[in-house]
Amino acid sequence: MLALRKTQAGFGLEALEVSEPGAPGPGEVTVRVEAVGICGSDVHAYEWTDGYGHMVPYLPLTMGHEFAGRVVAAGPGAAVATGTRVSVHPRVVRGDGSIAWPGDPRARGERLTLGLTTDGGFAAQVNVPAGNVLPLPEAVDAELGALVEPLAVAGEAVLVGEVGLGDTVLVLGPGTIGQGLALMARAAGAGRVIVAGRADQPRYAVLRQLGFHDIVDVAEGPLAEQVLALTGGKPVDVVLEATGHPPSITDALPVLKREGVLVVAGIHAAPLSLPLTVFVRNRHQLRASHGSEPRTWERVIALLAREPEAYRPMITHRLPLDRGLEGFELARQRAASKVILIP
Repeated sequence: MLALRKTQAGFGLEALEVSEPGAPGPGEVTVRVEAVGICGSDVHAYEWTDGYGHMVPYLPLTMGHEFAGRVVAAGPGAAVATGTRVSVHPRVVRGDGSIAWPGDPRARGERLTLGLTTDGGFAAQVNVPAGNVLPLPEAVDAELGALVEPLAVAGEAVLVGEVGLGDTVLVLGPGTIGQGLALMARAAGAGRVIVAGRADQPRYAVLRQLGFHDIVDVAEGPLAEQVLALTGGKPVDVVLEATGHPPSITDALPVLKREGVLVVAGIHAAPLSLPLTVFVRNRHQLRASHGSEPRTWERVIALLAREPEAYRPMITHRLPLDRGLEGFELARQRAASKVILIP
């Protein structure tokens, strides 16, 4: 079968023919992949930017951690019926197969991530622990099922930021995670969501389709000046970051209210220089969010099932897997928002 593989440290991926995964082991299922998204972290690994050297001991491997499909085989002890449509949580504990959920505090063993430190979903089939699959309701098709992972990452950050009813929220970054942050903040009851980016018209267009019209382009002027113009000079309650660009954090602090929360969800290749005295005097709260918990996946799936078409504009390109490298270049050059590959 065809797979997109990271074979060595350095730029690029390879489209290679590999063997099918074989029969699932105890506690495992075989998932036939029906849709898999190209994530920003996939693009960073493709480019081999700083922060992805942890992959080296696990290479070569098949990438892809945002995917959904159908269970086509179940190993001994795997309590998932064949034919079940599922989304797949990428966090794996390689242990005895008895853990019901990834992230269970009882989990013992090597912690891995599908598509980054063990084989993932850029292939026709993959074997995964049965505890990592979440059934999809009828209203949520495979391509929406592939959005569950990034939406859950965003949902987790919104929970960390304690976004509340009527809050004004500033989202830094208009990409897939930023779009998810905006959607999840709105779902949490935010009264206003402002999204900031830099010269990223294709993603701004997606945000408008999703119903967000307070968009700030920092290529056109300072962030604080534009945000405060929108709010009438009132600071925002919560800032949610998804840029991977450390200066965006310090740029946002002047518009954050006293005792307000700033959540960092991006992966950063450089350190942050923080004006600590101002930070302390304003009692700002800097928090981090990474990945997502199964309970958040369940909430996201419920949101998708309730109004599936509200989320579909996030997907701008659909390509067969054999055009996957083209999809990576579209994402890398920011010509696409979310690319879904179909094995």
